[in-house]
Amino acid sequence: MADYKLEAAKVAFKLIKTGQTIGLGAGTTVFHLVDMIRQDEALAGSVILVSSSFKTNAYLLQHGLNVKAASMVKYLDIYFDGCDQFDSGLTALKSGGGIHTSEKILASMAAEFILMGDDAKFTPALDATYPLVVEILPQALQIVLDRLTSAWPDAVLKLRMSNQKDGAVTSENGNLLADMQFSSVPDWQQLNIQVKMIPGIVEHSLFYRMASKAIIAGEGGVRIISPDYKVY
Repeated sequence: MADYKLEAAKVAFKLIKTGQTIGLGAGTTVFHLVDMIRQDEALAGSVILVSSSFKTNAYLLQHGLNVKAASMVKYLDIYFDGCDQFDSGLTALKSGGGIHTSEKILASMAAEFILMGDDAKFTPALDATYPLVVEILPQALQIVLDRLTSAWPDAVLKLRMSNQKDGAVTSENGNLLADMQFSSVPDWQQLNIQVKMIPGIVEHSLFYRMASKAIIAGEGGVRIISPDYKVY
C-alpha cells in the first residue's frame, strides 16, 4: 500500500533551499520531511529548524540538526504542518495535538504556510466532524465555558482530562484545553473572530485562511492546492 504522506513529503522537500529557516509542526508527514532533510548533507548543514512540537524537536535534536527555539526567531521561510481537515479556501482545523497556539505563532512568522498530508484531509467545505479546541487560562475557565455555551448553545463542550494522571490535560503553556463539538456547521469566519474576543481564551484550533498552499497525495497522485482551489 502506498504511503501517501511520504509522497506528499517528497514534494514538500523540493521546496526547501539551503540556508533557509524552516518551521515544522507535528505528525507522520513532518517526520518524513525531517528524514529527507537529515539525509541531505547540504540542507542538514545549512538550514535552521524551528518546531512547535516537543516530539519533533526531540527528533531533530536526536539527529544533530540545527534547532532554534521559536522565541529566538522572528521569520520563517516556510512553515510545514499537517491538520485534521482543510477546505478549498485552505481554512484548516487542527484538533488533535492541542499545540495549536505554538503552531499558529510559527505559521504567522512564515512567508509560506504549507499544509501536507494525504488527500483524505481535504473537503470542499469544513464540516462538524472535528471539534474546535480552545486553550483557556485556568483562572478564566468558568467564565469562558459560560460565554462559549451562551454563544453556541448547541455545541458540546468537554474539558480534556488526562488518562495518565488525575486531573485535566494542560497545554505546553500550562493552560487548559477544551473540545467544542458542533452539532451543525458554524460560520467559520465569525467563529474565528468571536471566540478569540472572549477574555481568557489564549487561542483556538481554527486556522482561518492562513495557509498559502496544501500538498496532498492519494490514489490520483500528488496535488498542490492553492487557496482558490487551482490545482497544478
